[in-house]
Amino acid sequence: MVTLPLADGGEGTLDALGGSNRVSQVTGPLGDLVSARWRISGNLAVVEMAEASGLLLAGGPQHNDPLAASTLGTGEILVEARTAGARRIIVGVGGSASTDGGLGAIRAMEPVVRFSGIDLIVACDVATQFLDAPSIFGPQKGASRAQIELLERRLSSLADMYLDEYGVDVTALPRSGAAGGLAGGLAALGAQLVDGFDLVAEEVELEDAVSTADLVITGEGHLDKESFNGKVVGGVADIAARHGVPVVAVVGARDLESDVPEGVSVVSLVESFGKERAFEETTACLTSVGSRIVDPSAP
Repeated sequence: MVTLPLADGGEGTLDALGGSNRVSQVTGPLGDLVSARWRISGNLAVVEMAEASGLLLAGGPQHNDPLAASTLGTGEILVEARTAGARRIIVGVGGSASTDGGLGAIRAMEPVVRFSGIDLIVACDVATQFLDAPSIFGPQKGASRAQIELLERRLSSLADMYLDEYGVDVTALPRSGAAGGLAGGLAALGAQLVDGFDLVAEEVELEDAVSTADLVITGEGHLDKESFNGKVVGGVADIAARHGVPVVAVVGARDLESDVPEGVSVVSLVESFGKERAFEETTACLTSVGSRIVDPSAP
């Protein structure tokens, strides 16, 4: 059996790419100091923006201030990575509290000329464009309708500023709205915006492992229509389909309206064991499911 860690650019990307070996005190999304994990190995650094500017650090949507939340701390880690000798920096950008278009990060990175020659790669888990970020992700971050409209105006003005200062029209870039526009802000400085799953899959050599497998097991907390649109389950299913390998997706729960591709079987813990047991005895449920997958006759 071969076990490979995976992520799609959101939370878990740092762990999938080797885990942290550095911890920095940086500015959290609402201004408090937070301890943010990151990694450097040789000239490669891996930064997960949720460690510095994540929604959970702000207390979730009910405690977040969508207008004030900033990516300043993420920029501070990027500066530390640059100072530590990184020449290639991967930034995972899921799970953000902010919709500041990356302005906070850029302010921390100034003078940005020191990032000339640095290969900045932004691993995105969505394809959302810059100006669409407030309407799509604002509600998840606790933003009201009025706040969303204000954030839209802010990002529009910021896009004009990026065009004037850096000559980059971030509004036209796929994925530029990831992490409330942080991806677009970093793209204005020359960063490459890539599909997070594809990047992680390449780094861990997933395709080679799948090509010689008899069965692939993957999963996530809640399976819905987005699971097959750039997320881990969908990415694994696509690779497995190319090699004719069946897939079992073990999930906590699933949206019954979601279409499941041919070749993919779904096992829902809630459906198999009931909601209470699935949530309270998750490990035992997963162990039972694993036994059934290996031996279908197992109880």
